[in-house]
Amino acid sequence: MPLAVGPRRFLSPPGGGAGFRQCHAASLVLLPDGSLLAAFFAGTKEGAPDTAIWTARRGGDSWQPPRRAIAEPGVAHWNPVLHVDGDRLLLFHKTGPTVHDWTTSLAVSTDTGASWSAPRPLVAGDATPRGPAKNKLLAAWDGAWLAPGSIEDANHWDAFIDRSTDRGETWTLAPIPLTHRTPAAPGAGLWQGLEAGALWENDPARAFAWDGVIQPTLWESAPGTIHALMRSTRGTVHRSDSTDGGRTWSAAYPTRLPNNNSGLDLARLADGTLVLACNPVAGNWRARTPLALLLSADNGETWRQEAVLEDEDGEFSYPALITTQDGTGLHIAYTWNRRAIVHRAAAAGS
Repeated sequence: MPLAVGPRRFLSPPGGGAGFRQCHAASLVLLPDGSLLAAFFAGTKEGAPDTAIWTARRGGDSWQPPRRAIAEPGVAHWNPVLHVDGDRLLLFHKTGPTVHDWTTSLAVSTDTGASWSAPRPLVAGDATPRGPAKNKLLAAWDGAWLAPGSIEDANHWDAFIDRSTDRGETWTLAPIPLTHRTPAAPGAGLWQGLEAGALWENDPARAFAWDGVIQPTLWESAPGTIHALMRSTRGTVHRSDSTDGGRTWSAAYPTRLPNNNSGLDLARLADGTLVLACNPVAGNWRARTPLALLLSADNGETWRQEAVLEDEDGEFSYPALITTQDGTGLHIAYTWNRRAIVHRAAAAGS
């Protein structure tokens, strides 16, 4: 099924003026009134103590100016994930000076994001980053919530799925197995952000010491049969599968999809077509351009490129995908050169 992709809509002017220098890692959700809400983190730069969680709302065809939603002085904020639960809107996010020691907090809104409760730890007393790492939760056929998570230490990256059967009150962690190995040496064509200091970690040697998979994105192909695609340090998207509703997972295995060690996201349309947004670039820490949409009609076994969202020099990364209310179209958000968040809509073509 072809997709027709609409024009760029900036959530804030890319030249500045919104109250931050850099922004990254958008999340999208459709609200009960039909409006669209985006969340992202923004501040001086990734990992800076002035970063906060910002939100922006779209009603009709226009975006209202973004505003700070969650801010704690002197604390870096990262990777918001929005989730609608009836009349509650949940905002998961990370806090901490680095990815190695961040933890997960949760804020709740009962007025569709106009105001938020004080953030609380998602899992009290647990110093690991529980819950979602970047991508949206999956509400499974049996009512369970599956949060795609990951842990990053100084050498190893590991993905997991956090499962809740009580609407987020308690969580059970299910690891995605992976055998770690010594990372390959860097080559040519590296992502320019490594040299520009876009990451919280500015030493490429340390960045190339990390090995593994992180930031899963999930779909359910049949009741209880759930799949994950993951970002990896190994040049290809990795996959894992569960046949028991997300309680246990197969060892992560490579697919034929290239991956540049940058974020990706997936949505499943009403007709079963999978849509994957990613940088189709092979190699660890490679360029974060182009950004493309890929389609699969066979549950992720094969893919074809459907559309290129961006192909200029720069950084176009960390896509977020959700379907429209009828499941035939998409809303897409992504980072635009760390200076803005872009929204685009995609509709089924003829």
